[in-house]
Amino acid sequence: MPPESFHPSYRNSGKNKQDQQDVNEFEEELAEIERSLNTLKKRFSQVEQDQRQQAQLQERREQVRKDLRKTKRNTTNSNRQALKAELRQIQEQLEVLELNLESQLFSWNSLREPFWHGVRFGGLGLVIGWILRSCVS
Repeated sequence: MPPESFHPSYRNSGKNKQDQQDVNEFEEELAEIERSLNTLKKRFSQVEQDQRQQAQLQERREQVRKDLRKTKRNTTNSNRQALKAELRQIQEQLEVLELNLESQLFSWNSLREPFWHGVRFGGLGLVIGWILRSCVS
């Protein structure tokens, strides 16, 4: 028989501490997952909003380009300048949106683990290579 069966107080004290520690670890992990999920939901809604805005700006850009082509025929200089300025502003906004859409896809946090795996296993490969080379020589 295991020694735990002889002393009920011994059995309960160790198991309760371990159970409580497991519960605490589980609650911490669950809270971290909830935070990650909330962050992901916020990012998803931001991406959807940016994509809608990007589509609207692209449509407006095409409309302004068409209007600009039409003004070439009618040579109204002030209207043409206003359209060019609007076109530049739309292009800048599109560039900012593209940067926002791309910026969160690759962050250091998402690349940290693969980076360190590469460093660890690459370094391990170099060490094994040196050892094998010294054994062959």
